[in-house]
Amino acid sequence: MEKMLVAVFDNESNAYDGSRALAQLDADGTIAVHAQAVIKKNPDGTATVKEVNDAFPVGSVAGTTVGSLIGLLEGPVGLAVGATTGLFAGMVRDLYVSGVDAQFVDDATSMLTPGKCAVIAEISEEWETPVDTRMEAIGGIVVRTPTQAVEQDQRASQAAALREEIEQLKVEYAKARADRRAKLKAKIDKLEADLESKVDEAKQRSAQMKQETEAKIQALKKKAEKTQGELKATLDARVTRIQQNYEASQAKVKHLLAEQLRATAAGLEQ
Repeated sequence: MEKMLVAVFDNESNAYDGSRALAQLDADGTIAVHAQAVIKKNPDGTATVKEVNDAFPVGSVAGTTVGSLIGLLEGPVGLAVGATTGLFAGMVRDLYVSGVDAQFVDDATSMLTPGKCAVIAEISEEWETPVDTRMEAIGGIVVRTPTQAVEQDQRASQAAALREEIEQLKVEYAKARADRRAKLKAKIDKLEADLESKVDEAKQRSAQMKQETEAKIQALKKKAEKTQGELKATLDARVTRIQQNYEASQAKVKHLLAEQLRATAAGLEQ
């Protein structure tokens, strides 16, 4: 199962030991680490990235699930409440890119107090005990959560809401007096620009996800070629799950783009 993991340590030395322990578990096939970074929480609440292990498939964390989670961990405790009230609207994108929910971020943030360090990792694991045993032996406290494939659902929902608002304004525009039309037209243009931006964002993220997925799969396949028996079956199963999750996400992107094309065609006909 694909998960996001945060292991919190009291100091950098132990965090680096935790990072190496995850790398060892990846090397022997116990887990698969797709991306990993070590961060330190500063006195002002920000987080400094101390190490990014580019030996793993997703070497850079910028814009990835791990990178988005690091950004969220810089926020205050209480995101779970804030996200529902709109107080942290700017963090919503990072939430669904990271594939975690606000409660998980709160749990990790409450442990990652100033001065402490953490290993942040995107992993595949079937059993929690191997990781927990290694992390606890060097003073780490682990929280993890299955990743949620909600990113493209959120974008599709946002796009649908924008289209509905645009259509309502167009109906109002058609019936409006001349002195109101300019303001309505400006609102429509702004919403259409926002919608186009959402679609472009979905395209860019889709291309990035494709690269990440291919890198994960190739790394697992190379390991599987060198093994046999139960370990090979485990690695092959990980490949299948990652491929299935990716295909489901891509289907949602294709639906979003198809909806946008239909809306554009309808506008041209009018």
